[in-house]
Amino acid sequence: MKDQRHESRRRLVSCVLLWSLLSVALAAAGPDPLEDAGAFALRTVPRMALAALAVAAGRRRPEIAVLLLLPFGPWHFEQGLATSDLVWPLALPGVKIFPFVTASPFVMGYAYLCGRRPVRRGRVLAVFAVVALVGAGLAVSRGSGAATWITMASGLLGTYALPYTLGLVRWRLLQQREQAALSVAAQARLRERARIARDMHDSLGHDLALIAVRAAGLEMSPGLDGSQVRAAGELRVAAADATERLRQIIGLLGDDAGPPPLTPVGEDVAALVERARASGMVITLRPAEGAAPALAHAVVQEGLTNAAKHAPGAPVTVEVSPGRVTVRNGPSRARPVAVPGGLGLEGLRERVRLAGGTLTAGPREDTGFELTVKLP
Repeated sequence: MKDQRHESRRRLVSCVLLWSLLSVALAAAGPDPLEDAGAFALRTVPRMALAALAVAAGRRRPEIAVLLLLPFGPWHFEQGLATSDLVWPLALPGVKIFPFVTASPFVMGYAYLCGRRPVRRGRVLAVFAVVALVGAGLAVSRGSGAATWITMASGLLGTYALPYTLGLVRWRLLQQREQAALSVAAQARLRERARIARDMHDSLGHDLALIAVRAAGLEMSPGLDGSQVRAAGELRVAAADATERLRQIIGLLGDDAGPPPLTPVGEDVAALVERARASGMVITLRPAEGAAPALAHAVVQEGLTNAAKHAPGAPVTVEVSPGRVTVRNGPSRARPVAVPGGLGLEGLRERVRLAGGTLTAGPREDTGFELTVKLP
């Protein structure tokens, strides 16, 4: 409430100041109040009252202010900011260009606001049509000579058309800047959604797949009774269902507007393999002699996740070299714990493509599966 009162006072002060300046400009163009107080009261005071109405209306409706300030337009055709001797196509010596009066800057300011603010263009065009008709009527009444028409046209262009065009250009630029800012914010949100989707797939999807593998191994354990086997089977199905729901959520979060972030999960390939081994997977790791590729962690994680979901109990071999990462598994020894059709391989394929590499994935002759990524 305090801020609103402060804003109202600020607007009132600015309106009073603007009206004072406009009144001074009108008084300067009228009779001297000290020498002819009567003429001043008859001519200048009504103009000052009209200026007050224009200032009050112009804060919200600048086109109304332009209309109210119509008597103070560039109608003194004998005055101009420049004088030109036009010799073509007619010999017109001493033509006044851009007639200018003391109130012209205020009229130009409101014409600028008509373009700068989101005013209905139809109303603005109607007001400018009235201004043009008044100018044409004055030109006709003063002899309708070519010099008069040139003076009138230059006055209308300089006082109304040019400021309005500048305001309109400014408004368009601000609109484009705002749209660009909204587009940048939208792209940032999409990138964040893609990052969340990738992190969910890389971490939660992998962990759920390992939980399902453990449940499948427990389900086939010979030392359990029937109720325990059913419980292990229910746990395996629940983990598979959770993995499927996670895949659907990732599909909603993911977006093709930009590439996903390329930051790997904070662990190396050896730690990832040990974590998968702890869940019951049989994995043989053949590490690189040199530095592992930056995408090695993502490739191995995707390969282990797919093996855990689609080939439970199958032995897995992981080979990592500076320019090649391979994850292969044998045939499944239990029922798959997830349905095919996930988005992990497609996302990994795009990341490999951005890194300048190639990805191949498909079944092997021994009914196993192999994922190979070659990097430059």
